[in-house]
Parts: sequence; structure tokens; C-alpha cells
Amino acid sequence: MYFSQDGERKHMSRPAVRVAVAGMAVGFIVMLLTLAIALGFKQEVRNKIIGFGSHIQVVNFDNNNTYQMQPIVASDSLIEALQEVPYVTSVERFCTKPGIIKTDDAFQGIIIKGRESHGRDFFEQNLVEGHMPNKTNEVLISASLAQLLKLKTDDRFFCYFIDSDVRARRYTITGLYDTRFSDYDEMFVIGTMAEVQHLCGWEGDEVCGIELLLSDFSKLYEAADNVYDITANRPDSMGNMHYTQTVEELNPAIFSWLRLLDMNVVIIIILMLCVSGFCMISGLIILILDSVQMIGLMKALGATDRMLRKTFLYEAFFLIGKGMIWGNFIGVSLCLLQYFFHIIPLDSATYYVSYVPIALHLGAWILLNIGTLLLSMLVMLGPSAIVSKISPAKVMHFE
Repeated sequence: MYFSQDGERKHMSRPAVRVAVAGMAVGFIVMLLTLAIALGFKQEVRNKIIGFGSHIQVVNFDNNNTYQMQPIVASDSLIEALQEVPYVTSVERFCTKPGIIKTDDAFQGIIIKGRESHGRDFFEQNLVEGHMPNKTNEVLISASLAQLLKLKTDDRFFCYFIDSDVRARRYTITGLYDTRFSDYDEMFVIGTMAEVQHLCGWEGDEVCGIELLLSDFSKLYEAADNVYDITANRPDSMGNMHYTQTVEELNPAIFSWLRLLDMNVVIIIILMLCVSGFCMISGLIILILDSVQMIGLMKALGATDRMLRKTFLYEAFFLIGKGMIWGNFIGVSLCLLQYFFHIIPLDSATYYVSYVPIALHLGAWILLNIGTLLLSMLVMLGPSAIVSKISPAKVMHFE
């Protein structure tokens, strides 16, 4: 302990305890923000990939993972069977066709895609101008593709499709969309289902494949196995066999990159737990050393080491709790500010989003709180053992 200028006795433990609580709060804020940003980023990128495609696709077994697909006959009975799969919320047919857009100043390779109702919802949410296509000669293109080709809403352009010969089609732009996902924005042109079927030379139920949306991404492979069981040994009316593929199998590079974020989150949380733990250990040790005389007196009056250790562990528990309360308050407040006001921007060309995304799930937040509290209390067991080393005789002798 030390003395102030006016002679009032103060305890050295007070500033140390404040530093420990502050360290705990700062560490928890960093952990909370790291978790929320990682979850938000994964969710945003994943939702955009699924928006352009789906969770699960059923296509012709003879396809070579290209957009120039062989057809399957998607009968109503097959659609109804797939709708009964657990966690499936939508089953829709789709068609794609590669082509080249040619203008006076530039050209660009594209994929024109026709979809049924669920695909329209995603693009309507990201529509920045105009409306969705309704006729066979109407298309929706991205704002970035429009800028690249110097086109705008209501403009017309020629698109060329190469099969055994070259065919040209003239389209009118009904609107522009912008998902900030540049790799896909510059590739996909959205048309009507009937138009793309006509380009492929198909009719009736002949389509490139079937897309399925799920209610829970964590059930992806469970649902895919169920879809496989339904389609694997069920050839269509033309004898075509089906092939089931998930969104992760269709986009392995992007999902491998997203999985790396989990490792980054784990590393940051471990580092912050170490920092917070060291702060709390230092604070508890100083608190014990500042209370040596009291500990010696309590032992002389019959208090056991276990009783005294419990006392200091209770004190550590309240200090950790105080730091976590402040950490939760500040961390959640920062998350809410970023979620609603998008204060911190990002380069969408690099990160696929224009601002730092936030997604904090209740389960993850509760698990972070419980895990932090338990691990912090666990590391307090070591320094609390100092109590047993303090001898009442020596304390009273030096007093």
C-alpha cells in the first residue's frame, strides 16, 4: 500500500483491479466483434452465391460442370418427390446458356439464366433500376456489366450463341441489379425460363436442372443425401441419369476461403483470452498480496486455505463478470451501430460487400459468454493458490 499527499491510506490493488477489468472488457469486445464480423461476412457471401444458384442442384449426369448443360426431364412427379425432402423450402426448374454480348465498343462473355419464382426474389432484392424481365426478348443485367458495355435500362443489344452455327438474339434491358459480387455480376444475365429453353432447343419439362433451397444451411449434406437417394436410380423419361451437387461442390474455392475465416476467429479468440487471462491473473495476484495482513489474521483466527481461496475466487468471479458486462454492452452497441448504419465501408471489388457485415446469433453469443467465463475462472485457480503459501506467523512478525 502507499500514502497520498494528505496522508490518506490507499490500496495499490484498486488501480490494478481497474486495469484487470478493463483488460477483460477490451478482450471480450474484440472477441465479440471478431465473431460477429466473421459470421456476417460468411453469411453475406454465402447468401449471394446461393442467390445466383441454390443450395442443391440436380442436373444431367453427363454434364462436365459447365453452363452448356445436357437436358433432363423434370417431371411434376419428381418435383413433388423433392418437395417432400426435409428442410427443402423451394424446388424450381432452371436453364442456362452461354453467350457473347457484342456492342459497338466492347464484348463480354455471359451466361443467360432463366429461373422460376425463387430466383426472382433474390434479384428483386438487389434491383437498383427498372424491373424484372417478363417477355422472351427482355433481360436483366448487372450494373457493373452495364458500365463495362456502356449500356443502360431500355437499351437494346445483340447476344450471340454458338452451337453448330452462330445465332444472334436481340434483347431489351428492363433493369439493372447489383449484388456487389463482381465475379458473378459480370457473368449472369437473367432472362425468362421460356427464352432460355427456346435457345437450347428444348420444350415442355426439358431443362438444365432443378434447384433446391433449404431452410437451414447446416443441413446441406443431410438434405443432399436425401435428394441423391430419390434421384440417383431414377432416370427420366428420356433415360437420362441424375447427378446431385451442393453449392459447396459447385464453388469449392470460395467455400475453402470462407472456412479459413473460422481458423482466424479461433486464433483471435485464443489470443484475446490469453490477454484477458493475464490481466485477471495480475489483478488477482496484486489483490492477494495487498491483502496479506488480512489473510494472516484470518488464518490465525481459524480460517482454512480453502475458505480463503474461495473468497478470492468469488472476488475474481465478480471482477470477470463486471468486465464481461462492460464488454457485452460496448461490443453489442458497436455491432448494432455497424449493422444499422454501415459506419465502416469496404471495397466491394475485393471483399464482395460494400461495408463490414455483422451477424451475431444468439447461440454463438451465449456460447462465447459461457466459454469466456468458464475459461477465465479456470485460469484463476493457479494464482489463488498463493493464499496457501502465506504464513500467519511471518505476517504477524513483520507487522
